Amino acid sequence: MDKRICGVHAVFEALSSGQIIERIHLSRDAHAGKLKDILALARRQDVPVRREDRTTIDRLAQGTVHQGVIAIAGEAKYGSFDDLFRKDRPLIVVLDGVEDPHNLGAVIRTAEAAGASGIVVPERHSAPLSPTVIKASAGASAHIPTVRVTNLVRAIDQMKERGLWIIGVDPEGKQPWTGYDYRGPVALVLGGEHRGLRRLVRERCDILVRLPMLGKIESLNISVAAAVVLYEVVRQRTLQT
Repeated sequence: MDKRICGVHAVFEALSSGQIIERIHLSRDAHAGKLKDILALARRQDVPVRREDRTTIDRLAQGTVHQGVIAIAGEAKYGSFDDLFRKDRPLIVVLDGVEDPHNLGAVIRTAEAAGASGIVVPERHSAPLSPTVIKASAGASAHIPTVRVTNLVRAIDQMKERGLWIIGVDPEGKQPWTGYDYRGPVALVLGGEHRGLRRLVRERCDILVRLPMLGKIESLNISVAAAVVLYEVVRQRTLQT
């Protein structure tokens, strides 16, 4: 994957959105007006800035228009399983095969806004924490752990051992999403864009809830479905006396 981000506006947007940046290469003769903003953001985020000759910048850009500034994107770091249990009443979002990076970023953004403890994704059949995901999360990925596990079914079993109730969101659910009491420690399990919850994952859930589909389409976008259920959790926990 190309880790170079070339151009004043592209670098500024990458820094502003919370994307992980390893370093910035800046031409000594660059004078674009927005460079002051880039340097201010870099200082705030402790991103090192290297002043380079124009020839060095040209070589790094490999023919891409750069306006004298190139950022090198870094790899996002996954959290540990224990990070999911830092809060007294965990609310974990488990994603079974979300492969679209924009969808994953959108779910991360909503989960962080709803006060979730973390996101769990499988190593296979899941979008990695790429710059696209980080940008789609609008910076939320820096504030909520995303944990990658080898075996999603085993991870769910471990959550049960720690006292979580596992709630699957699935068309086969016997009750509507508002019919469950989410005020205890819970994990919400949502399926991927094309196949939904896999059979073994569905069978590990303590209960399945459904979202009503009253129109002609069969399902909601995964990020929308996650938002609907997450904010039911927020509603119940906020009203708790």
